Amino acid sequence: MTTAQALPEWNLRDLYAGPEAPELEADLKDAEVRSSAFQSSYRDQLMGLDGLGLANAIADYENLSETLSRIMSFAQLLHATHTTDAEVGRFYQTIQERVNSITTETLFFQLELNAIDDDVLAAQLDDPSAARYAQWISDSRVMRSHQLDELQEKLLHEKDVAGRSAWVRLFDETLAHMKFDLNGEEKPLTDTLNQLTDSDGGKRMAAGRALADGLRGSERLFATITNTLAKDKEIEDRWRKFDNPAHPRHLANRVETEVVKALVDAVRDSYADLAHRYYALKAKWMGVDKLDWWDRNAPLPEGSDRCFTWDEARTTVLDAYHSFEPSMADTARRFFDNGWIDAPPREGKNSGAFAHPTVPSAHPYVLLNFHGKSRDVMTLAHELGHGVHQILAAPQGLLLSQTPLTLAETASVFGEMLTFRSMLDRESDPAQRRVLLADKVEDMLNTVVRQIAFHEFEARLHEERRDGELAPERLGDIWMETQRASLGPAFNFDDDYRVLWAYIPHFIHVPFYVYAYAFGDCLVNALYAVLKDGHPGFQAKYLDMLAQGGAKRHKDLLAPFGLDASDPDFWKKGLGVVSGFIDELEAAF
Repeated sequence: MTTAQALPEWNLRDLYAGPEAPELEADLKDAEVRSSAFQSSYRDQLMGLDGLGLANAIADYENLSETLSRIMSFAQLLHATHTTDAEVGRFYQTIQERVNSITTETLFFQLELNAIDDDVLAAQLDDPSAARYAQWISDSRVMRSHQLDELQEKLLHEKDVAGRSAWVRLFDETLAHMKFDLNGEEKPLTDTLNQLTDSDGGKRMAAGRALADGLRGSERLFATITNTLAKDKEIEDRWRKFDNPAHPRHLANRVETEVVKALVDAVRDSYADLAHRYYALKAKWMGVDKLDWWDRNAPLPEGSDRCFTWDEARTTVLDAYHSFEPSMADTARRFFDNGWIDAPPREGKNSGAFAHPTVPSAHPYVLLNFHGKSRDVMTLAHELGHGVHQILAAPQGLLLSQTPLTLAETASVFGEMLTFRSMLDRESDPAQRRVLLADKVEDMLNTVVRQIAFHEFEARLHEERRDGELAPERLGDIWMETQRASLGPAFNFDDDYRVLWAYIPHFIHVPFYVYAYAFGDCLVNALYAVLKDGHPGFQAKYLDMLAQGGAKRHKDLLAPFGLDASDPDFWKKGLGVVSGFIDELEAAF
């Protein structure tokens, strides 16, 4: 097991030296002055600007946004590793409130931008300096029919810090403070979840029971948080005239509703062929009629208890990236060499993993909780995929570098696929190759089937919340129904499993985020098939796709590869890759 002392912790000094850094306070005060000047210069003026004037206005807005994003990124990253520290929590809330107050001054800008007549805007965009921002403007204007008047928008914006953001913070800090009883030892969430992958069945059962017991103790609080945020969203969606709760996420992801529907339908129709079939095979492999729910991610009997050191994980991922394209490995290596990764599990740190882009003038940071398991190696590959993507897109500038979640997950999952294929190619032992293949199938099922089941849970939760608050028991009912449908009859689900909806952060942080994982996985399967078919110039085209950031939509980005995500058969092809892996495992059993 890799010790916490051997793992890297990130250095946030590239943003600010600390909460008391004079540069941070100076940037806040400067942003206050600049926001007032921006409002004086541009309020009620956008319609009358020429193309160059509009470009200058957007550039001023972008520069101000970058300063505020740098400040907010520092506060978020500091809080992510110190969620139980009261002083850090106070600092984080104060920064949120001050940044929120400043951005209220500039709220008019996008509202007025969206109000420009189409003919006037077309003439403005004839200027090359304004045309550079055309995609960002277009993405902003998709919200035209859903925006409110300025006073209403200001009210929603200002109240966020005492509303939605406060409830999200309560969720994060509650989870971070929780302890779970593992054989008489009090452990945080990350350690408890990690024990669910232990080779010892008794330890997995103990972790499952401890997880359920701990969550059950706070079930009503989590239900209150969930209900409150769902109601908050329903109110805002109603005012903005969205026809369903997922619609705002589709617009933010710049993906058509029918494309998401095609994906969800394809995955749901594949539950039996994928998850049901694989977990029935896994039950036989483990010598049982049915799997207990805490055995879903259990290592297979043929698998080794190999534990990767941090250096081994680093080498494995970088070698895989290098084999694909050396420059991609060079970019990823910067995260290790420059203190951009925080890896050790520790009390008060966010569970899970993420890559935060911060701002183009700085660089991304990666957070994970590394226990040395093979899945942790894949998580490292995943988050570095995000990180490389964010670095390559940074030259687009703050506004155009921001990538829709669907395409962002494509970059991360592609990093996983490269690492998996590299590990598989190096393994000569047939038994260990089967284990690697099974591990990959399980990762894909977690990414595709499980996330679409999460989407189904979320959709039903928000639909029913419109008719009134959902009791914890009802939330448990919906959870069990969607989980049974997706995972299939190979599992024993007892009442302890009913409360496991409570710790899933995506439901709280970013409603309807979860389908982006399935989108990315299926898209990567299709991309990898194009690569293996010898598509000319694939590496260069792939890196160029990442470098576009948010400057192009998925249809334009995939066209050079001959792919079209709007075709329902596209998703079936991606799912067929998973099915083919399961075919191989069945043949080898």
